[in-house]
Amino acid sequence: MLLTQALDRAGTGVWAASSVLYFTFVVGLDAGQLGLLLGAAGVAGIAGSPLAGHLADRFQVRTLLIGCHLIRLGALCVLLVVTDFRVLLLLFAVTHLGDRAAKTLEMLFATRVAGERRSTYQALSRSSANAGYALGAGLAAIGLAVGTRGAYHVLILANALSFLVAAALVWRTREPRGRGLVAARPGDSGDSGEGERAPAAGATGATGASPWRDRGYLRFVLLDIPMNLDDSILGVGLPLWLVGHTEAPHALIPAFLVINTVLVVALQLRVSARVPDARRAAGAVALYGWMTLACCVFLATTPGSGVWAASAALLAAAVLATAAELMRSVSSWELAVSLAPQEARASYLGVAGMAQSVQKSAGPLLLTGAVMAAGPAGWLALGVGVAGLSLVQRRASLRRLDRLPAAPAPTGPVEPVEPVEPVEPVEPVEPVESAAKASQVPGLRP
Repeated sequence: MLLTQALDRAGTGVWAASSVLYFTFVVGLDAGQLGLLLGAAGVAGIAGSPLAGHLADRFQVRTLLIGCHLIRLGALCVLLVVTDFRVLLLLFAVTHLGDRAAKTLEMLFATRVAGERRSTYQALSRSSANAGYALGAGLAAIGLAVGTRGAYHVLILANALSFLVAAALVWRTREPRGRGLVAARPGDSGDSGEGERAPAAGATGATGASPWRDRGYLRFVLLDIPMNLDDSILGVGLPLWLVGHTEAPHALIPAFLVINTVLVVALQLRVSARVPDARRAAGAVALYGWMTLACCVFLATTPGSGVWAASAALLAAAVLATAAELMRSVSSWELAVSLAPQEARASYLGVAGMAQSVQKSAGPLLLTGAVMAAGPAGWLALGVGVAGLSLVQRRASLRRLDRLPAAPAPTGPVEPVEPVEPVEPVEPVEPVESAAKASQVPGLRP
């Protein structure tokens, strides 16, 4: 599965680096059409996570994931021959819907496979994903340097090929038996002995549990949206702030991606090892807020500070944004899993996945329309706001963890109990014959 994710992200990196230029120079879309295209894709992506979680309660995750890869494969292939804007709008939305659904399904599958070691698996997953993104961006750079229509088509086909290979790898990956997203209840059989997996005892349809009626969990998802802003800060805020408000050289922009990729690959496992459970993950949320605040403070100091000082501050901000990402990567999904009721975990995790999708749509607008428009004060306000919300999220998460019922004891073969030796019968005590006789016994009154 890790190889599958790396290939998937490599293709996504190719597409992310070339799609805007493809639609602009090859298809011929204007700025308004391009904005509408990206906006529709973002809205469709928001729906992908809860839809995937809803379906995962009813069908095999493995089958759904293969379907997502094949849907994206078909949509990209059709893009090669379509120029009508309305059709492109639909295809691009379907591609992003499948992309967000696939990411959620990958994490659901990882939750099933990794069990209590999901934080370690998440670290390996993010490391492989970042390596895949870097590889994809490098391949895209070669195609963009050529710049011909044929080169763009090759890049699209490379992304489509990554989906095809990913689907084949998932098909060869066996889905674990008897280790669903829900924990076993006392009395549930883990394996019938005939190779059949015990049904998920807590599917949403069976229990009626719904994340949309759980106000506490929805509050967690809502607060998790600003806990994903490091993505927009690194990908949108830093480059645009450098170009429009500092004297730092534009050649510094690729260094942000290099710093992020290298640090995530090198440190993700070490950071994950320090956050083994949900309570530590709640502490990591608070650290996320402080890291983001420090990053915003550095950005606020860059205007008018000269080339070298601005460059150093921007690089420090990139390091801090990456540190915030490391905190987020070990806290967001761990809390999403731990705070969800075990009997409807897939549906809950699908809703939790919306936080990242909403941030991807609203985060760039927040940075460009409000934060950077307000100048240095905007960055300081953003940092203080995220830090404050991170403390609220930490406290709310800990309180919900305290209220959750204890996990049921694992079921398995019952150890034989040694027979208890029979107790010798006790001789009956002769009754007291009379009140007078009873009065002679110390401590008794007639």
